[in-house]
Amino acid sequence: MLKKIIAFSAIVIMSLLSFSCKDDVLPKPSSYLRLDYPEAKYVNFENECPFAFEMNSDAVIKKETDCGFTITYPKMKATIYLTYKPVTKNINELLRDAQKLTYEHVIKADDILEQPYLNPDKKVYGMFYQVEGNAATNSQFYATDSTKHFVTGSVYFYAKPNYDSIMPAASYIKNDMQRLMETLKWK
Repeated sequence: MLKKIIAFSAIVIMSLLSFSCKDDVLPKPSSYLRLDYPEAKYVNFENECPFAFEMNSDAVIKKETDCGFTITYPKMKATIYLTYKPVTKNINELLRDAQKLTYEHVIKADDILEQPYLNPDKKVYGMFYQVEGNAATNSQFYATDSTKHFVTGSVYFYAKPNYDSIMPAASYIKNDMQRLMETLKWK
């Protein structure tokens, strides 16, 4: 009887060992968190300043000083900073300062893409900058009518700059900034 139990146990163990042999185990590739944001809905933003624009209805806008605004995206931990300056025979200085601000990020940036913007019907002219790489800001712009008004905007995230990690949020806000610039109108 003991021989039968030992023989049966040996057969079961051999069967398990032969069926458990498989190919080498390969580790699964790393997975990444997918960030999906709701489709943007835009609303007109009217104010007492000499300009108006459309902005994302999910963003929170706050007036700071002299027609300067912050547009905050709480879910993305990001803020767009808008600054308004009147043009008083200083358009070259304002343009130089806006371009200098963008190119200060060239140290950390992999590339800076310039997209000119011209809307002669609304008298809005400017430049949109997309900064690629681990720079502090990923998008900036300036817009002007070149005689009276000058607006700049830049986005900053409340996180260590890691372009790959913030790419979905940066892309989402970049689209909002472009919409803001394209709907800008002077009063």
